[in-house]
Amino acid sequence: MGGTRRGTRLTQREAAEALGVSVEAIRKRVKRGTLRSEKGGDGRRYVYLDDAPDAAGTSAAQDEGSAMTVELRDRLRYVEKQLEAERQAHAEARRLLAAALERIPPAIEPPRSPEMADDEQQGRGPVPNAGGPQEGTERPEGHDRVPWWRRIFGE
Repeated sequence: MGGTRRGTRLTQREAAEALGVSVEAIRKRVKRGTLRSEKGGDGRRYVYLDDAPDAAGTSAAQDEGSAMTVELRDRLRYVEKQLEAERQAHAEARRLLAAALERIPPAIEPPRSPEMADDEQQGRGPVPNAGGPQEGTERPEGHDRVPWWRRIFGE
């Protein structure tokens, strides 16, 4: 099937099958001039593919593509290993933090009011809150330990 030009003469459809691309891709290559072609006497366009695979550019492109694929797979494996190492380091850090938190006393006692501190110093021990104002609320002056009913009704 050799033509007047060097290479194999094929129809656009045959060339597409040989190169593993669509017929439209062959037409675009012919239009750009990257594939040699001629119009046959029957009105069909024929494409010339070189007998050497490198001349068509497919073998070299495939070799370059496979080399790039190998390189990308190697990089992916490297990144996956790095990710796994980071995950292990993070798990170890969480384990160490949990162990350190277990050694801390369970709770720190809340600050005591000055009255409770005075009672403890005098040996009376902590005095429970007997209906007086809650901690953190201010008492009016002169009404430190006087029940409300004595302030109102007097005694």
